[in-house]
Amino acid sequence: MKIYSVYDPEFKAYGQVQQGFPTEELLAALARTPVPDGVEYVACEPALQELPVRQLVCDHLYGGMPVQLGWCNGHNTKLNCLEYHRDSEFNLGTEDFILLLAKQDEIVDGVLDTARVKAFRAPAGALVEVYATTLHYAPCHCDPEKGFRVMVALPLHTNTCKPELTPATREDKLLWARNKWLLAHPASSEAAQGAYVGLTGENIDIANLI
Repeated sequence: MKIYSVYDPEFKAYGQVQQGFPTEELLAALARTPVPDGVEYVACEPALQELPVRQLVCDHLYGGMPVQLGWCNGHNTKLNCLEYHRDSEFNLGTEDFILLLAKQDEIVDGVLDTARVKAFRAPAGALVEVYATTLHYAPCHCDPEKGFRVMVALPLHTNTCKPELTPATREDKLLWARNKWLLAHPASSEAAQGAYVGLTGENIDIANLI
């Protein structure tokens, strides 16, 4: 597997790097969050949420919509799952990190072949938009000594408790949390917890590529 840069033309179908947005406050607060041995996700982090720059995220990145600023930190080299939302997600790392991505239109009959997945490296400090139609999941680290700290900006209440509903569409079986549709690899812990198994092929591990 080749690891592209988010600045390469190949990334254009998956997202874009935002230019000109002030990230200093966000990076300073993010640098004070923990880096666990595994992967930990916090949907809404008060130290980020209370920053004045949050209003700029609402206004300039989401056009006035309410947002939540959280983080996904730790150490990881595996794909495990892919998810999507109805909105773009913005990622910002204090260290370089790698995203494993595919596209929603590559799902066929509820299944995606992991051979479709591409890897993209984002440099520390780059504000990366991942489009709503881009399948993504936990970042991977570039340096096992450092791990990764990645801010995750999303519309308010995303990734919180799954709504109670009677299945009505084919997509409902993928719904794993609020505004979170998930395809799990059969080897993942999410699949063991009952997540929809929608990934076929190798559970990609980039440990030997970094």
